[in-house]
Amino acid sequence: MERPTNPMVIVALIVLGTPLHRRRLRDLIARRFASSSRFRSVPRDGLYQAVWETDRQFNIDDHVLSAALPAPGRQSELETLVGELASEPLPAGRPLWSFHIVERFGRGSAIIARIHHCYADGIALVRVLLDLADRRPASARRADSGATAAVAPNGDLSPSATVTQWLESTLREGGRLASAGVELARHPDAAAAAVTQAGALVAELARFSLLPDDPPSSLKRPLCGTRRVAWGPSLSLEEVKTIGRVLGCTVNDVLVATLAGALGQYLEARGDELGGLALRAAVPVDLRPGHAGQPLGNRFGLVLVDLPVGVRHPLERLYGVRAAMQSLKGSEQSMLTYGLLATIGSLPRSVEDWVMDLFSAKASLVASNLHGPEQMLFIGAAPIRQMLFWVPQSGSIGTGVSMLSYNGRVHFGVIADRELVPHPAELIGGIKTAFEQLVLLVLLGGSALRN
Repeated sequence: MERPTNPMVIVALIVLGTPLHRRRLRDLIARRFASSSRFRSVPRDGLYQAVWETDRQFNIDDHVLSAALPAPGRQSELETLVGELASEPLPAGRPLWSFHIVERFGRGSAIIARIHHCYADGIALVRVLLDLADRRPASARRADSGATAAVAPNGDLSPSATVTQWLESTLREGGRLASAGVELARHPDAAAAAVTQAGALVAELARFSLLPDDPPSSLKRPLCGTRRVAWGPSLSLEEVKTIGRVLGCTVNDVLVATLAGALGQYLEARGDELGGLALRAAVPVDLRPGHAGQPLGNRFGLVLVDLPVGVRHPLERLYGVRAAMQSLKGSEQSMLTYGLLATIGSLPRSVEDWVMDLFSAKASLVASNLHGPEQMLFIGAAPIRQMLFWVPQSGSIGTGVSMLSYNGRVHFGVIADRELVPHPAELIGGIKTAFEQLVLLVLLGGSALRN
């Protein structure tokens, strides 16, 4: 599934409110991340399938690196650095992951993580990365000997005594469309079995095959492989919830409609003809059971969500999103894509490329929407101020949007190929505007238009 212009790498950004030294991060990653045998292994091509081979020369210092920003060292410089790292392939011949720490960013530090998709899907890796954090700063935890991370006897990750059990309830296994009513948290084996049932499979496959390709737009152009990244001011989660309650919609409806509004503003400014245009977003959906203990592996499906970017009226756009979300209830689409993704790797490369082109032609972007921790977390003594996670795009899709709720705020971030979104800050700038339009309508009595 990987291409030179589209590496299958999950990119994460963690912004800290106080400084963190590389040595501290190195020790933390050694204990809580690299203690897993999987992350000390390299994928190798086997006779029939890829196999994991332990890296006998593994050195944590090859994977935890320092980076510095050019003056003046503000967000724009950090965005450039994240984009540059996201554009670089991970070094071959050793475990495919890295952490770069910018020790001096604002009043604190920033951590940029890159992990190849072969280790796990983005939903699982978000959970693993959050296991680096704690609910209390290091100074407070020293009085509690049970606050350190737990490591299983075989060296693999086991749930942290301080974070993972709590994350089970707050993260809710990451990437479900929680408010969209897509109840798909089933065991992958059961999901695969369901997909093979003749009626559900044939019906969903027929619907999927008949979907037309996404219409031409600035987001459907050849990729160059150079990434650009941006993020902007967060939204109040409580305010988003309030807007949803007043208008009879879910939090997820409001966030996706806000994204659609920002995309419409951006595309129109670039000269695209909107005229009622709708673009599809591929949204990852977790297929793990709620009691899953081992997070690694790829066990996710995708659903295609219509984004009414060409609808100008914010309420009409919101209710269009709500209708699209409700149409996904009971859909087998995520299980169908799970089955397809599970078999792609065993196909000849020419067939794999054809399948990926067929799938990616039906969407213009990947959008991940995660319900994250509801309270502030800490890495060492440093509070986490902001988090963003970008899952990979595949095939000809070159734009990814991260929506993550954390500590009472919703954070938006964009990662995109330079040929598609040369200045992603312009797209991010429309997020606040689109949300404020909804707020204004509610203040002016928009609730009277509730369906």
